[in-house]
Amino acid sequence: MEIEILHAKSGKQITCLNHVDNYSTVLDLKKWIYKQFPKYYPARQSLRLEPKGRNLSDEETVRSLDLRVGDRKLYLRDLGPQIGWKTVFLCEYSGPIAAYLLFYLRPAFIYGVTKAKTHPVVHIAFACWTFHYVKRVLETQFVHRFSHGTMPVRNLFKNCSYYWGFAAIVSYFINHPLYTPPAYGDLQVYSALAGFLINELGNLSIHLAFMNMRPPGTKTRAIPYPTGNPFTALFSLVSCPNYTYEVGSWVCFTIMTQSFPALLFTLAGFYQMTVWAIGKHRNYLKEFSNYPRARKPIIPFLL
Repeated sequence: MEIEILHAKSGKQITCLNHVDNYSTVLDLKKWIYKQFPKYYPARQSLRLEPKGRNLSDEETVRSLDLRVGDRKLYLRDLGPQIGWKTVFLCEYSGPIAAYLLFYLRPAFIYGVTKAKTHPVVHIAFACWTFHYVKRVLETQFVHRFSHGTMPVRNLFKNCSYYWGFAAIVSYFINHPLYTPPAYGDLQVYSALAGFLINELGNLSIHLAFMNMRPPGTKTRAIPYPTGNPFTALFSLVSCPNYTYEVGSWVCFTIMTQSFPALLFTLAGFYQMTVWAIGKHRNYLKEFSNYPRARKPIIPFLL
């Protein structure tokens, strides 16, 4: 059969694919387009049934698209230059380590002070911050299994600006010679530190549970349920407990340091993770008819 490929915005014909059969996949079509137009490598293409329709998955077959005889056409949207998710994650998570280190290790260069007595919480905050982002780098390398291979390259600059910028702001104030330690002393510091570590362990447990749900090299999706790990019990209450634990970590970090910039970072992160959680929760409900309706996206019983 023959399928006409039209530009999603202009509606003009880009090419016409011949000798397509019912068992050809969307990925096959993308590869054939790529052969004719090397600019449009498969990850850069979005094929749709309508100009503003949903993005067809690579695994869908031509037969499943139910194209009408005599009007077999698909619309191509150029997603722009792409970059691997793993590359973006490694860049955005390694940057905050370097940015925080600059203020922690070089106070004379930043503040013009050669000797200044620092409260123990300053060193604890450095350890927590570094631990979190080293953990994220290692998870990216060895734990995460991405459902999408690439994202627009512009996201690299947007994401890195967010993480690196906040790292510099938070570190600047916590490591400042005039930094004021928490009002309730060791009780506030060490109780919040315990909460931070518990939430970090919970976050790791959820990421490992997600990894075990998806066999290597596949894009399999399934309903997540609690496992033998007690930290995964939160799956019974929310769809994205990894975000719940992540927010919990930064709330504890904020309490531990009693830092306003850390609070801003926590609120910004909570807002973004809430947006992501609501989107993923809706996808679960749409994809699985038996998905537990009592679950909330990110905050148990509330949100």
